[in-house]
Amino acid sequence: MIHSMTGFASHSGAHAPFSWGWELRSVNGKGLDLRLRVPDWIDGLEAGLRKKLGAAIGRGNVTCNLRLIREEGGTTLAVNAAQLQTVLQALHQIEQTAMDAGLSLAPSKATDIVTMRGVLEQQSGDEDTTALAAVLLAEFDTVLRDLNAMRAAEGTALSQVLENQLDEIAALTSQAVNLAETRKDEMVTTLRRNLARIIENSDGADEARIAQELALIAVKADITEEIDRLGAHVTAARDLLAQGGPVGRKLNFLMQEFNREANTLCSKAQSTALTQVGLALKVLIDQMREQVQNVE
Repeated sequence: MIHSMTGFASHSGAHAPFSWGWELRSVNGKGLDLRLRVPDWIDGLEAGLRKKLGAAIGRGNVTCNLRLIREEGGTTLAVNAAQLQTVLQALHQIEQTAMDAGLSLAPSKATDIVTMRGVLEQQSGDEDTTALAAVLLAEFDTVLRDLNAMRAAEGTALSQVLENQLDEIAALTSQAVNLAETRKDEMVTTLRRNLARIIENSDGADEARIAQELALIAVKADITEEIDRLGAHVTAARDLLAQGGPVGRKLNFLMQEFNREANTLCSKAQSTALTQVGLALKVLIDQMREQVQNVE
């Protein structure tokens, strides 16, 4: 079974005093590119996620987001002593300056001071991040399984599309074989006619040399080798699809080989019908290449 490189999965969970939401998505990529956005204060979490992703995914640009929320009961308020001292010194300086100027200020209240920025802070207790990381990593297996299930489902559909396209390539190749056979008699007649015309209009021409040159032209127009290679490439592509796994790079290389043979066939065609088959092959191969870009 082949896998598509495109997939998405999400999941939510909780472990007091935290709740969270996962988002895991993958798209096409030349290699395996992991981009993780997770809290860096949870020891071992990112390393564990990278290990799991690397073992489960062969290729693609993968983005993993973890939104972690702490419940209200998980935080406490505490006075920032250093900031409080700074604020009190500032207030004392302001009051002293006002007194020197003959001004009287209302006395400051504690409720006024705690509302000043930085005096009162939210503080969390010392969590056991090892335990939290273990819970998150265990739950991530579900997220990863869902992602790969989607990639597998899309891979199954993609495999069928590619198989159908290979059937069309095989059919066009067979059509090219038939046209090439029909063209043989026409080429022999044309070459003989050209040979006779050249001999009639060339005094002292070397007939053997002319015949040799025409024979070389006939050899260069032979598409047997291209037909054989196209058949071999179809077989190789079917084998890769049956093999499954991360075969996208190999299939992409085969697309280049398919295109090379189709180009050569067009250049050797010397027949409108055969040229049309070659062009149809090129269009189909280009469509197939686009599909192959999604294969892991």
